[in-house]
Amino acid sequence: MSKISDAFKNGKAFIPFITGGDPSLSVTETLLFKLVEAGADIIEIGIPFSDPTAEGPVIQAADERALAAGCTTDKLLELVKKVRKSIKIPLLFMTYYNPIFVYGAEKFAGKCAQVGIDGLIVPDLPFEEREELLVHCEAFGVELVSMIAPTSDERTLKIAKESKGFIYCVSSLGVTGERKNIGNAAKSMIETAKTVTDTPCAVGFGISDAAQAKEIAKFADGVIVGSAIVKIVGQYGEQSPSHVYEFAKGIKDAVKTPCKS
Repeated sequence: MSKISDAFKNGKAFIPFITGGDPSLSVTETLLFKLVEAGADIIEIGIPFSDPTAEGPVIQAADERALAAGCTTDKLLELVKKVRKSIKIPLLFMTYYNPIFVYGAEKFAGKCAQVGIDGLIVPDLPFEEREELLVHCEAFGVELVSMIAPTSDERTLKIAKESKGFIYCVSSLGVTGERKNIGNAAKSMIETAKTVTDTPCAVGFGISDAAQAKEIAKFADGVIVGSAIVKIVGQYGEQSPSHVYEFAKGIKDAVKTPCKS
């Protein structure tokens, strides 16, 4: 098993997302440690981007704050290198392909491996066009996480067969953001994927509280929570780590003890 898929071996995984550099790199550093303390199994760190097409207003605003504060890809890489001395769980970058293209795919994958990034999630990189990045990820031992969505249809089986680490299951159409109701599309996608792979499946997009996380954990191997956490960071700023810890701990407790179907 890979380090990423290994994170699912002790039960349902809690995967929080934060925007790197929001509101500052020092707060991001504290948040990483607080999320580990709260029980995170994997952490996604978003590289701020000026045109995040898959993101809703909460994460868009976080990207703007981070960029205004001077966050860059290189600064985030250095931060990961620093915290890697103490944080042992998998760390992933979520980024759009443009920053990778500008950086250089081979150079970027190499730097990720060097500082201790275990995997990448690239929402705007189509599965059929991922080879130009995948070849470098494989060369450096960085896993490229595949995504499936309600519109993937027959592509779900192909994507699932070639998946590594875990499969990111997008719960519903549209951009990221909290939702009052999450449909049954994610459960159906996972059932389809599981017919051809043992790769863990984690659900993201729209999970906003412990109750929703508990429901998702009934059928998913992991629960991804992003906008709800980023919203707390936006609300409390420099004082957000303690608030994020309390919220994240509640999610982890819910995921650990999912409702029975």
